[in-house]
Amino acid sequence: MRGSKALTVVIKLGTSSIVDEKTHEPLLPILTLIVDTAVKLRKDGHRVVIVSSGAIGVGLRRMDVEKRPKHLAQLQALAAIGQCRLIRLWDSLFDHLRQPVAQILLTRNDIADRTRYFNAQNTFNALLEQGVIPIVNENDTLAVSEIKFGDNDTLSAITAAMIHADMLFLMTDVDCLYDKNPRSNPDAQPIEVVEDISALQADVSSAGSALGTGGMSTKIIAARLGTSAGVTTIITRSSNPGNVLSIVRYLQSQQSPSSLPADENAEVPLSRSTSSLKLSTPSSSEDVSVPLHTRFLPSNEPIRDRHFWLLHTPNPHGTLYIDTGAYKALLGKAGLLPVGVVDVEGNFAQQEVVRLVIVQRRSTPGPDGKMWEGRPEEVGRALVNYAAAEIARIMGHQSVDIQSILGYADSEYVAHRQHVGFFRRESRPVTPTREINRAIME
Repeated sequence: MRGSKALTVVIKLGTSSIVDEKTHEPLLPILTLIVDTAVKLRKDGHRVVIVSSGAIGVGLRRMDVEKRPKHLAQLQALAAIGQCRLIRLWDSLFDHLRQPVAQILLTRNDIADRTRYFNAQNTFNALLEQGVIPIVNENDTLAVSEIKFGDNDTLSAITAAMIHADMLFLMTDVDCLYDKNPRSNPDAQPIEVVEDISALQADVSSAGSALGTGGMSTKIIAARLGTSAGVTTIITRSSNPGNVLSIVRYLQSQQSPSSLPADENAEVPLSRSTSSLKLSTPSSSEDVSVPLHTRFLPSNEPIRDRHFWLLHTPNPHGTLYIDTGAYKALLGKAGLLPVGVVDVEGNFAQQEVVRLVIVQRRSTPGPDGKMWEGRPEEVGRALVNYAAAEIARIMGHQSVDIQSILGYADSEYVAHRQHVGFFRRESRPVTPTREINRAIME
């Protein structure tokens, strides 16, 4: 496979893939196979990142605690204890194969802060260029929301997008997605390829383990996130880590010179299908040669780094209410001018991320004193050039008036167009119980 294109592959492992649910002992046979798979991928010329849960599970074993505690402080203490032993275990296993690894612990604040986001991106790239396998985990000792909600699936998707990965593997306790629960429905059919997640009708009833906090629904969310950034996202069984290597090699074989189009310069995606959902077809000889898995195809228009960061800032600092004229101008690639701002909410500073909300402008103030009416609709995010108090003074005015109003004019725009991103929503109807809110930055 050395002649094939070098790929960047992210492998996400949940706690149940690393630690026995009852004894809390590390699952050394599986961990050893994961290490072997990662090293083989490296020998094939690929760059590899592992997103590893399990700090709390390992901490439970170290402290001889039988059940996962409910109190946050106890969880954070176990995470601090377990993370040391977890990274030592990974380092020891990889050291047998002379493969260097590095530990990267992230929090939501690292994603929210623009400088820290790009610093993390640069660190990943430097490590990968040196042939190191970064091992990533949420900083459970500090990240309250991760321990409470369990979103290392999301963390893996954000990591994959940050480093422009080609593939993201979400390892789980089933081979793939099914249209029905295979445990209670013998006729359940596997879903092999998903081209349009909004059309997905799959069983997502699988919950997380007693040690972990994720489940199948969080993997669907992660798949939405990864594919929107151009990452092929794959769900496969964690108990057979060799599946990862087989699937990577299989997909690369589909891009062999014999399968390429006549135009050598034409780009070929990792995978494409003619339908939104492709169910298993056992009669195909190719299906036998590759392990069962579900593959989510990447967006044809992946979002850029700046817009990806804007979209996934966990907590915007405020809200700008804009009129329809400003919205249309932004869609036409113009910047956001103060004349198009109708109202300001929050106490934010310059160069902070805020929500963009469309409203109907009123000609005169309403009973509530507002210059707008109707139902607000959040349409995107923006990185602003002025603080909330400054925008409140200049909103509704022309840009030429900024100097006389504020005494200075840092920019004619409240936000530059390259610092504005919009959500793109599905136009087709979907089943409400199956739909998970989707937002893709344009």
